[in-house]
Amino acid sequence: MALVVGLTGGIASGKSTVSNMFKEMEITVIDADVESRLAVQQGEPAYKQIISQFGQEILLPNGEIDRQKLGSIIFHDEHKRQLLNQIVHPEVRRRMNEKKEAALKKDERIVILDIPLLFESSLTNMVEKTLLVYADRSVQITRLMERNNLSENEAEARIQSQMPISDKITLADEIINNNGSLTETKRQLDEILARWGIR
Repeated sequence: MALVVGLTGGIASGKSTVSNMFKEMEITVIDADVESRLAVQQGEPAYKQIISQFGQEILLPNGEIDRQKLGSIIFHDEHKRQLLNQIVHPEVRRRMNEKKEAALKKDERIVILDIPLLFESSLTNMVEKTLLVYADRSVQITRLMERNNLSENEAEARIQSQMPISDKITLADEIINNNGSLTETKRQLDEILARWGIR
């Protein structure tokens, strides 16, 4: 029976780095961000609902949703953020469950569900174990500013919009500290997989 693991982490904590390490080991990773992009493509049910709620002005000239424009609306408006989540999250869950079932049918030993808002969205019922990747706040801010070309205030606002990492630490089954080198991160991951009986 496959072990289903929920991989999560704060913004710019290095969760994607760990996700890529799983992929390099040829472990199936089902990524909520990828599924959420697919769920809002033109013609999908969520796409139509988003336009009816947020209007045509969030569209790019080619008809696709302008993710940056939509992001800037919801980052500063809790009600609109919840509204978007109510549209997108059920579709993402459905898509992820389909892919999880397909992986389980192939008798895989471990399947990773990469879910940034695993705890916030109460999705731990989809997994058996939870793995949190975290980095110190100062590291997150520096990475966000470099990666997304944000000011320090903008980076702070994005981190503030998420559940505090200290709360997530108390909820996770296993934790990877991603302040150090890639080698150090990989060593921690290998130790966790060994504890779970997966080599």
